[in-house]
Amino acid sequence: MDCIFCKIVNGEIPSKVLFEDELVLAIMDANPNVDGHTLIIPKKHYTDYQELDSEILTHIFDVAKKLGPSIMEKLNAKALTLLINYGNSQVVKHFHLHLLPNYASNESTATKSNDEIYDILKD
Repeated sequence: MDCIFCKIVNGEIPSKVLFEDELVLAIMDANPNVDGHTLIIPKKHYTDYQELDSEILTHIFDVAKKLGPSIMEKLNAKALTLLINYGNSQVVKHFHLHLLPNYASNESTATKSNDEIYDILKD
């Protein structure tokens, strides 16, 4: 399988990991739309949300509930968008949940490097 997220899960491609357990990996998006753009991906390959069972879906959202407030606090974000793409809008065909911080200053793009943001978030 030539899935970039499976390669990340298997350690074949490096990533900036914010959270990991037996079911999921939360990483910084390599091409962030905004500062703090985070992806929660299941370690098992599911093409899209239609394939997820209730247990993994619940777990992904439990991780989002844990990470979201922390990301917002550390980056001084005022809101958080949770996004799931499906169909043609899903670029990587491995289910993933986007956590996209929203800022009061109307920042709509990433302004800092992923390394700078990772240093803030990793603790």
